[in-house]
Amino acid sequence: MSQTEVIFGWRGPIKGRLDGKRVAVLACDGVDRRELTRPREALEAEGAHVELIAPMRGEIHTVEHLEKAGTAAVDRALVDADPMTYDALVLPGGVINPDHLRLNHHAVAFVHDFVAAGKPVAAICHAPWLLIEAGVVGGRIVTSWPSLRTDLLNAGAIWVD
Repeated sequence: MSQTEVIFGWRGPIKGRLDGKRVAVLACDGVDRRELTRPREALEAEGAHVELIAPMRGEIHTVEHLEKAGTAAVDRALVDADPMTYDALVLPGGVINPDHLRLNHHAVAFVHDFVAAGKPVAAICHAPWLLIEAGVVGGRIVTSWPSLRTDLLNAGAIWVD
């Protein structure tokens, strides 16, 4: 299957397509619950080993919009995570999560190192704030929640809806 078919002709999960791949999900308190759990479930359904990376050990608090929605267990503290040991990165959104992470120099460096290594990064909703902070959107085609359009354009991205 060509890359074009993967993008435009996707027919659903192919069991085992991501066997042996390690995917990091970077999040903190205030992450949107669905933007954390749904990508993780989809990646795991295709065989990927997914780890939730967070600035703190233990668990993080999730939200639905701005309402509390439970917790998620952290698999690895950010200070113990090496971006070079992962094949891809997922940055879930919500408003609170990426806003907090872009103030954390370890999180910003983690994202920067993924992009610099040419590894795939999925940034959902407000998560492109982290890409902006990492200085990696210049000249790249990016989409986001509509309120980030001006931020991305000012950072040199080519924004598409």
